Amino acid sequence: MRRFALSLMLCLPLLSQPVTAEVVEGLYQVREPVSSQSPADRDAALAKALQDLVIRLTGDPQATQKPALAEMLKDPQQLITQYGYDAGPPAGLVINFDPASINRTLTQAGLPIWGANRPVVLAWWLNDSETGSTLIGDGQAAAEPLRRAARNSGLPLRLPLADLSEQLVGTAETIDAGKPDALREASERYNADALLTVHAKQVGNGWQAQWRMWTGTATEQGSAQGADNDALVSAILQDITTRLARQYVVKPGAAQALTLVVDGANFERYAQLQKLLEPMGGRLLRAENGQLRYQLNVNPAQLQAQLGLANLEQTSAPLNADTAPTQPQAAAVEPAQNVLYYRWP
Repeated sequence: MRRFALSLMLCLPLLSQPVTAEVVEGLYQVREPVSSQSPADRDAALAKALQDLVIRLTGDPQATQKPALAEMLKDPQQLITQYGYDAGPPAGLVINFDPASINRTLTQAGLPIWGANRPVVLAWWLNDSETGSTLIGDGQAAAEPLRRAARNSGLPLRLPLADLSEQLVGTAETIDAGKPDALREASERYNADALLTVHAKQVGNGWQAQWRMWTGTATEQGSAQGADNDALVSAILQDITTRLARQYVVKPGAAQALTLVVDGANFERYAQLQKLLEPMGGRLLRAENGQLRYQLNVNPAQLQAQLGLANLEQTSAPLNADTAPTQPQAAAVEPAQNVLYYRWP
């Protein structure tokens, strides 16, 4: 294995271009808060974790109500690879689910699966509380509820640094105007797919907010309220995740055996692609001269959507004719319609 990894590093090109979309780390890992380590609290957390995972993978808050999932939801432990307690704060139970078993059950239930490669959202989030107005920045303690809710939703979320120049831009007037132009220049360095603005206000004992999101030419907006700031954050990010899923999740279709050939790889890109294909059961057959060849059993439309989001370009044939496989007999039995060719730009 070490020899293979070393040869891969030596034969792949050295230069790479970053992609905007981001592979979500720990997509099948869920953390649920617990008040104790009692069996009752543990079982309740396991059940809630599986429900949260189903919503995260489908982007549909109603997915857990599907009759076809009733048996699966009754017994979460059959789908768990491991779990353990985290002291926090807050204290929680961390659960790792088996991707293959979860995906198989969701597919059999006719539900779509949102892969690990997801659009990056940059949030300009302004909080108005009794103590004043605050633009939430990366690294602030106030950012932790956002990060926690984003992890729970499987949403790659970025926050501005909220330095002095950005505080002058991210004002209530700018955010309430509903026009992203004033924020676009300040947002460029964060390399995000979607721009989100939120103006949250503390009203009495609760919180309420108006938000807007821009992805390409599409615009979404909404409102939310919560008993506290954490509840408000969770409501907004779940709503945003659901709306993004409508744009990016591919409807379920029949899985089929496919060969994926990708040109222009280097070691960093190889690692990114491994993370992307792992939940789909992708198996690396060969890595040679900057070309990766995988075998998968997957819905082609879902695979193509994920590769497109990763900024990979589909091609009609391998770019380099001189990088023919060293085992031509294996390639010869692959029907042309079952081979997808891609490259990094």
